[in-house]
Amino acid sequence: MRDEDLLSIKQRYGINGNSPLLNNAIRVAIQVAPTDMTVLISGESGTGKESFSKIIHQQSPRKHGQFIAINCGAIPEGTIDSELFGHEKGSFTGAHEARKGYFEVTNGGTIFLDEIGEMPQNTQARLLRVLEYGEFIKVGSSKVQKADVRVLAATNINLQKAVENGDFREDLFYRLNTVPIFVPPLRERGEDIVLLFRKFASDFSEKYRTKPIMLADDGKETLLNYRFPGNIRQLKNLVEQISILETNRNINTEILLKYLPREENLIPALYKNKNNEGVSERELLYKILFEMRRDVTELKRLVNVIIGDEEFDAEALRESSSIIDSLEKKPEKELEEKTTALLIKPNTDPSKDFVYSNIEDISHETESEESLSLEEKEKELIIKALKKNNNKRKYAAKDLGISERTLYRKIKQFEIEE
Repeated sequence: MRDEDLLSIKQRYGINGNSPLLNNAIRVAIQVAPTDMTVLISGESGTGKESFSKIIHQQSPRKHGQFIAINCGAIPEGTIDSELFGHEKGSFTGAHEARKGYFEVTNGGTIFLDEIGEMPQNTQARLLRVLEYGEFIKVGSSKVQKADVRVLAATNINLQKAVENGDFREDLFYRLNTVPIFVPPLRERGEDIVLLFRKFASDFSEKYRTKPIMLADDGKETLLNYRFPGNIRQLKNLVEQISILETNRNINTEILLKYLPREENLIPALYKNKNNEGVSERELLYKILFEMRRDVTELKRLVNVIIGDEEFDAEALRESSSIIDSLEKKPEKELEEKTTALLIKPNTDPSKDFVYSNIEDISHETESEESLSLEEKEKELIIKALKKNNNKRKYAAKDLGISERTLYRKIKQFEIEE
């Protein structure tokens, strides 16, 4: 594909960036569009996977047919079969009349199934029949109906691991994964972060009729080093907040840090497992370990300050600083043992009168009494997310990286008052 064609596609679908990973994903989407092959689009939440489904549909022979995007995680398990395949009158309580499902309505078009990993196993079996034989049966009916529909699917979890865990059908996974497209997370797109910041700043400047915000050099460095677990969605919200609230239009690191959540900056963004509880535990463990790293970093800063004082043994302390560097990546137990050994290291120069216990006292000013119960940490994060989003479960679930159904179950489990 020529660069001119690639640029034209980006402009048409509002895609900004020049990352090689992004360009490759667009090229694959364009190549597979003219076919009827099933495509599985994978990538973290907020990376813009739906844009790729629209590219494939609009560049295909089905472009004049209907395009429907469905979030499988947002439909209750008891009604998803009816939503997708329809039902007959009286087939279940409340079915007062027959209803057409999305596969019947979209005949000749394209269906985009987002969060396919959240689809119940019974529905997975029905979907496999559509993909294999192009037919389905309405709920409460025995009549087989034909479906001429192209299926595109997207997921932000590792489906292969879900297959290994028995949470997703293996035959359906391989049928969906005919052509895989990986949409890279924002943190892997390099300078695209700055490009998107400027684009959003310009958009909000026009929307709110204000002077556009500009990135200072140190602010640019901060953005490039931030992990953006919420990806493009998070960056867009960040720029909108700053555009409205900041009177200083030159955005530096100090200003950015007021809007970048510290804990999100430290926790790595992970693929969700189908078992959402397991994911929360992993994220909480990462949070605990990275909090320890922050404490060690603070200790390193203190040692570096002391190095500049001629009253102390600078050579020995520089060695201590390098040891602390290596400790930052150690597991918790080893980290504690080696830090303790460092703090009681004897002074190599007897002429100096330095008390190492002073540093040891500071190092123990951590939240040692804080409960490390994973359930307590999980409950705390859920409460924070609900407060942040004014008890709107939809947005709280997005912030937590889980489905609304899972969040509702967690609220009941922990007896959280909204």
